[in-house]
Amino acid sequence: MSKIRIAQIGTGHPHSTGAAGTILQNPEMECVGFAKVTPDYIHPEHRYYLDPGQPYTKMREYTVEELLSMDLDAVAIECEEEKSTEYAQMFADRGVHIFMDKPGTHGIAAFDRLAETCREKKLVLKLAYMYRYNPLVQKAMEIVKSGALGEIHAVEGQMSLYYPESMCRWLGKHKGGMMYYLGCHMVDLVLQFMGSLPAEILPMNASTGQYGCASENYGFAVLKYPTGVSFVKTTCEETNGFNRRQLVVCGTRGTIEIKPMEIFCGGGLLKTAGSFTVNGKTEYMESEPFERYAAMMQDFVNHVLGRNENPCGYDYEKALFRAVMAACGWKDDR
Repeated sequence: MSKIRIAQIGTGHPHSTGAAGTILQNPEMECVGFAKVTPDYIHPEHRYYLDPGQPYTKMREYTVEELLSMDLDAVAIECEEEKSTEYAQMFADRGVHIFMDKPGTHGIAAFDRLAETCREKKLVLKLAYMYRYNPLVQKAMEIVKSGALGEIHAVEGQMSLYYPESMCRWLGKHKGGMMYYLGCHMVDLVLQFMGSLPAEILPMNASTGQYGCASENYGFAVLKYPTGVSFVKTTCEETNGFNRRQLVVCGTRGTIEIKPMEIFCGGGLLKTAGSFTVNGKTEYMESEPFERYAAMMQDFVNHVLGRNENPCGYDYEKALFRAVMAACGWKDDR
């Protein structure tokens, strides 16, 4: 194929405009258009579809049924979180590659079915865990894989912010609340840096009573490994939480701390910074400005075109999804 014919399904995910804008800018993609799903919930503080000047104004709108009847190579699933797998399955059944925003759905059985459909049909299944493409996260992973940090015995991940009342109430529709919504990013990083599944996951999510809401707006999960204990913390009641997001990787030969994970530096670009201590020597690093979604979408292009394989394959994504659900306190529905 000369270009990947791709459509976007849904506008309700808070990363939906980032995906749409990146698709429009990628020279190896042909943006066919987008569809609003039914229902197409839009986060109260992220009414992107309604805002003038957003990328959807440059895209043709179709129904989901119209897009299902077209000759597409790929779709980007950007609808509300608990509906993502349902719509992804529709297109996977028709042999279309899947780019899907995290974490996927509310049901393990449905996610497993999607992954196995993609495996059977040799389709790309890519989950949009954006921190996999953070420049210093990638640098840290190179160091860990080289063995320079020694045996990894603990990973600590924090990803918080401060939300208005409407978003705090919205979290109540998800078991695990903030752990489901943002903590999933950090669960992914714990599993990747530890290199295996934990022996046990202990969900300790709670409500702070912010705005009088009962939603689990404070997420905390302990991931127990034979070598130590890792944890993930996320809350929507932390002033300056965005700039304090942090990843710590502890090994027998050193420690890596990345903080802030992201900080805005103008023009829609971000930077990240951190300290890397290996064998007694500490180096402070700051990345060049980067766009959050560009590398992730280009990687999807490379997978679809067969240039490389997705390092996070079907089995890993299935295991990660189970870990996220466990951290949220969900029961296995298989």
